[in-house]
Amino acid sequence: MREFEALDASNIDFMEVAPENWLPFGGHLEQVFAQYAERFPFVIHGLSLSIGSPSPLDTAFVKEVAEFIKKYNIRCYSEHLSYCSDDGHMYDLMPIPFTEEAVHYVADRIKQVQDIIGQRLAMENVSYYAAPGQEMSELEFFKAVVEEADCDILLDINNIYVNSINHSYDPKEFLLALPKNRIAYSHIAGHYDEADDLKVDTHGADVKDDVWSLLDTAYDHFGVFPTLLERDFNIPAMPQLLTEVDKIKQLQDKYSSNHNHQPAIA
Repeated sequence: MREFEALDASNIDFMEVAPENWLPFGGHLEQVFAQYAERFPFVIHGLSLSIGSPSPLDTAFVKEVAEFIKKYNIRCYSEHLSYCSDDGHMYDLMPIPFTEEAVHYVADRIKQVQDIIGQRLAMENVSYYAAPGQEMSELEFFKAVVEEADCDILLDINNIYVNSINHSYDPKEFLLALPKNRIAYSHIAGHYDEADDLKVDTHGADVKDDVWSLLDTAYDHFGVFPTLLERDFNIPAMPQLLTEVDKIKQLQDKYSSNHNHQPAIA
């Protein structure tokens, strides 16, 4: 924390936290977060909403998140289009079957969340390694859910690339088919090259050139949108980490004169 405060953070437009990591705490940690929330715009990216779970939606938890949003002026609440619980919680994001029935089921649950928090939820296109019971493509499923739920999109650039290799589709075709008006913000991250035809979404490495190229394509097509660098482990020294933040900024500056979209979370 002291290392970060000593650095020039002028290129950081916003930050993201998981609400589950902060909701239980008060005292000193609550004060520290409040100080950061005054300094930077924040978005929250949930880990346990489990929007596709067969169990009932945890409305008590969602109400806690709603209070967190109000307390810290959170700009956006995003979650994964997946599930991670039934009778208990797992630490993995399980793929929701790409079916019409699942579209209606998940869209209804997203609407419930949006009613409670009083704003749109942004759903992330997740990485997945199997598609049980598949009746439609990933793209068809994702678009159908966000349209029926009338929610926003957290556009994960790395997940598009990883899935395109693992499931043999064109990442640019997937990207360019998404609805521009629903993009709230995006993630970019590194992954692990298990094999030529198997990439693992890890958030534990530098962003690969092909992923940077896909982000460039996204800005060129959609305009500049807020973009978060994700790094969960193998975290380098802060100056090295900020070089990737600077690269995001450079790509945004490349297109900012041609588009009306602004990189900061509004």
